[in-house]
Amino acid sequence: MIRKTLRDTFKQGRRNFLKTTAVGSIAAVGIPQIVSAALATEKSGPKLKFNNGDVILFQGDSITDWGRDHTKTEPNTTSALGSGYALITASKLLLDHASKDLKIYNKGISGNKVYQLAERWTSDCLDMKPNILSIHIGVNDFWHTLTSGYTGTIDTYITDYKKLLTLTKQTLPDVKLVICEPFATKGVRAVDDKWYPTFDLFRKAARDIAAGFGAVFVPYQAAFDKALEVAPAPYWSMDGVHPSVPGEALMAQTWLKAVGA
Repeated sequence: MIRKTLRDTFKQGRRNFLKTTAVGSIAAVGIPQIVSAALATEKSGPKLKFNNGDVILFQGDSITDWGRDHTKTEPNTTSALGSGYALITASKLLLDHASKDLKIYNKGISGNKVYQLAERWTSDCLDMKPNILSIHIGVNDFWHTLTSGYTGTIDTYITDYKKLLTLTKQTLPDVKLVICEPFATKGVRAVDDKWYPTFDLFRKAARDIAAGFGAVFVPYQAAFDKALEVAPAPYWSMDGVHPSVPGEALMAQTWLKAVGA
């Protein structure tokens, strides 16, 4: 039912958009231009090098999970990677680095907050010994305070996140970290004025934590903000939190460009 509601919201928004916007204006500014413009607002950070046999792990909540089969444990398969940005990103990495025997996994779980990552971190991260670890977490750490009675604060998010990454670096000192910015598109179903300015603190915290741990930072909010100059929010997001099909592609391209892939 939730998935159906999200699909209906996206379809309605897209119909309204097509009624009022010339198709040529979308074609004139593509995703590569949007991503480049978004990254131009960020300081140039570390880039990643992909080596033979690297294990790449995507972690996070529903945006990362995106319908993956939790019973599947093998790398590089559609069922295990889901149907969202993790799959699109993995597909491009595997295509561009075909000779390197990359092994790419997705262990995102819908609804997770940072402390829930921590509860499963040994089996779903540390034991897998990733060489590259990408984490997208934070929207539920705020959103669930509005909808689900969660009592965590921005300080909880920062403390829990730093503790998780400290453990990770202690256990896997050579792991390369990618910290993805939590993002939202205002005015689409779930995201309204109640989100702000508090949600912006979570975005800033993710950026600060990335800097503190020497991680690549993926500026998703900047990418979606730039995308809104081309098409309205319902085109990119189904509910303000979960990306639409073009939103997933935007996420994947932003990730790839940010890490230098």
